[in-house]
Amino acid sequence: MTFLNRGPTLRVVGLCLTAALTLSASATVAADAANGERLARQWCAPCHVVAPNQRGTTGEAPPFATIAARPDFGAARIALFLLDPHPKMPNMGLTRAEAADLAAYMASLK
Repeated sequence: MTFLNRGPTLRVVGLCLTAALTLSASATVAADAANGERLARQWCAPCHVVAPNQRGTTGEAPPFATIAARPDFGAARIALFLLDPHPKMPNMGLTRAEAADLAAYMASLK
């Protein structure tokens, strides 16, 4: 095999390496539902029922399980909302990763 004939082979190897790196990178930045539960108990539990074993809240906000069961629920949509919450919600100053973690936890309650 001459150097000129290696072009297609090198392209295939390059594409495979790119795909492998992309998949491994997305796996390392996947949302962490366990951290989302911790954040929910810390920030959200005063107003929302965030866990099945939670007794009650001081607010009128819907339970997380109810939000997750909505037909239009989407983890990405909720994460984006959490980055700029409505006026009744406190500004928690969440990072994108924390918002994704909270959304992943909510999705786990479906």
